[in-house]
Amino acid sequence: MRHIIKDIKVHLVSMPVTGGFSDATRKVEMIGYTIVRLTTEDGVEGFGVTYHEVGGEATKVLIEKNIAPRLIGRDPFETEVIWQDLSQYLRGVGRKGLMFCALSAVDIALWDLKGKLLDLPLYRLFGGSQTKVPVYGSGGWTSYTDEELVEEMKGIVARGYQMVKFKVGYDGGTKPTRDVERVRKVREAVGPGIGIMLDANNCWDAATGARFANMVKEYDIMFLEEPVCADDIPGLKRYKQSTDLPLATGEHEYTKYGARDLIMNNAADIVQLDGTRAGGFTEMLKIAALTQAWNLKFAPHAMENIHIHLVSAFSNALFLERLLLFEEITRNIYRNPPEPEKGFMTIPDLPGLGLKLNMDFIREHDEEFGTVYYIAKDSVGIGSV
Repeated sequence: MRHIIKDIKVHLVSMPVTGGFSDATRKVEMIGYTIVRLTTEDGVEGFGVTYHEVGGEATKVLIEKNIAPRLIGRDPFETEVIWQDLSQYLRGVGRKGLMFCALSAVDIALWDLKGKLLDLPLYRLFGGSQTKVPVYGSGGWTSYTDEELVEEMKGIVARGYQMVKFKVGYDGGTKPTRDVERVRKVREAVGPGIGIMLDANNCWDAATGARFANMVKEYDIMFLEEPVCADDIPGLKRYKQSTDLPLATGEHEYTKYGARDLIMNNAADIVQLDGTRAGGFTEMLKIAALTQAWNLKFAPHAMENIHIHLVSAFSNALFLERLLLFEEITRNIYRNPPEPEKGFMTIPDLPGLGLKLNMDFIREHDEEFGTVYYIAKDSVGIGSV
């Protein structure tokens, strides 16, 4: 039986962020979701999302004006055919960036629709069986004082997380020894049994990143993320040649080709591509397979409610990342989304993504005709964990 896509709707929900959240290379001023809803002729709806800090408006328009007309009348089970068609059709306006964010949201919606039409959760369609998946709490901005950083990390642990991640690159990455001191303070505060990961957000050159890595190894660090610019693949390789502190990277890469380039250049130990950017589930299944072929670890970036199905299905997948900054908007976008418990998230026993959109909230805050919703410093991280 063929199922035909009849209707496509796109919503943009953005929230200005106040309070000065900065990492080593930028200040976060806006976060949000672009949400794509696909409905078949028989009334079944699937949805997909991509997230943004900038560019949400352009992503929404791209889907509405260029992608949606090519989806009407298509069969949602033809995910490979549709992916190839859209990537070729749009190649002149971007083989990375916003175009692939738009394609990713659409592809995720197609897979959610397939799961609902088959009455199966996606992790089972992907071949998985694990329903409880490890998750770590991610925050700890470089704009925090040492005391604020320690307080937030202790708060994450108090919520039951067994692993935390925070930012390094203090003062724009100009003071690595201050970062070492901040790492020491966090390790002493959370104790020896808690996993610690660090994210430099592209701030250093290879030599500085390696020097820092070698200084913090004594604090039992799980990995250092993006110590150099994500596009500097030779620099990532030089980092790996200079330290044995594992290298995590990939959140700013796109498609299987980006993953291939990282892997073939020995530029990652832990591959972190993001399915809401890199091409959706159709592409992430291939990316995960590449990491298995090279015996690397797979740990998708952020978007824990989407990536939970992939982490369930792949034996080399480590865990999910839950961004504290996105917790409030995520709880409002979805109705009763799963919450971490004792360091794990449980996949809902529902078809597709296992998530239900909160359309009352989405319609109220859709930028096309809704109101603005602010996130302030006291509503995330410090004081709330």
